[in-house]
Amino acid sequence: MESFVRFHDQHPPEAAGSLYEELLAGLSATPKHTSPKFFYDRRGSELFDAICRQPEYYPTRTEEAILRDAAPAIAEVAGRDATLIELGSGASRKVRLLLEALHPACYLGVDISRDFLLDSTRRLAMDYPWLEVHAACADFSRPMAWPEGLSGERPVAFFPGSSIGNFTPEEAEAFLEGLTALLPPGGGLLVGVDLIKDRAILDAAYNDAAGVTAAFNLNLLQRLRDEFAAEVEPRGFRHHAFYNEADSRIEMHLVSRNDQAIHVAGERIDFGQGESLHTENSYKYSVAGFRELAGRAGFEPRAHWTDPDGLFCIHYLERAA
Repeated sequence: MESFVRFHDQHPPEAAGSLYEELLAGLSATPKHTSPKFFYDRRGSELFDAICRQPEYYPTRTEEAILRDAAPAIAEVAGRDATLIELGSGASRKVRLLLEALHPACYLGVDISRDFLLDSTRRLAMDYPWLEVHAACADFSRPMAWPEGLSGERPVAFFPGSSIGNFTPEEAEAFLEGLTALLPPGGGLLVGVDLIKDRAILDAAYNDAAGVTAAFNLNLLQRLRDEFAAEVEPRGFRHHAFYNEADSRIEMHLVSRNDQAIHVAGERIDFGQGESLHTENSYKYSVAGFRELAGRAGFEPRAHWTDPDGLFCIHYLERAA
């Protein structure tokens, strides 16, 4: 089965040292925080896939409906026979809504969760035998390069799931500027963006009744135990997510239930009762606001598609000359 997918390891085991440094820097900061990338071991990826199926979590089903309806229009603006590069490919489910319409010459899935990436791209390769499939294990939040040997007339990057919202607006602009270095003039970027909406919808989406988002958040601590040999008791923390209206973002936190200390890589990290570890932001944008941000980063807005309720938007951007 391995022969179906050409694997490129751009996040080798020796990168663990830099991950330790990044993790410790965030835990030692005031306020304490970690990058969302630390959610995504295999279990975290499985839990996020389960989040996407919760009735309160509108982004996935809304984005998929837009992609399904707009696929012919997307193919018209993006063109066929491209190299389709999915950033944060996860289960590679949404890209399936585009493959028949775009008929790319090549697909590259990029994700930080190696095992989950290989499983999903192997299934994709088996289901689409006409498609050249590549998988790159990489941290796309850091500078990277496309692997060699990709076929296709030009690259079109696909960044679904409103993951752009995990960056601050300043970080999002810098991230998009980094993509301009990887895309030639005229290269495309198809990006999903969550829109500003009623806070009750947002609060429910990140506090589902089944507790899957809470389990996803708390799994970060389990990963620290399993992969980073941390001394931490996950039951000593609780999930807390809310909409910060002033900053137009959902915030996710792990709140300490009592005074306690955790130990990571020989370092002691103290938590007071009620003190939180800020694990994720999810920024929300207006259509015009995101188009302006993309323009500052070197992209020209070409088209966008929204759902009838104005919950979500998919933008097609082109790298400016």
